[in-house]
Amino acid sequence: MAEFRRKRKKICQMCAGKSVDYKDTEIIKKYMSADRCKILPRRVTGACARHQRHIANEVKKARFMGLVPFVK
Repeated sequence: MAEFRRKRKKICQMCAGKSVDYKDTEIIKKYMSADRCKILPRRVTGACARHQRHIANEVKKARFMGLVPFVK
């Protein structure tokens, strides 16, 4: 029978002290999918609900300012 291993729970990077700013495109691209430039969900990023909303707003600001594309 196959063994099941539990995955470690992802820790919210922003709760740990890192910040996300719309001007820093390298960090913003980490929270977007590579092929369609969509915002990644919480289960993938590991962010808590409060910070996931913050990330979404920062990505939207960066898109509006033209720093990252809406689509590829």
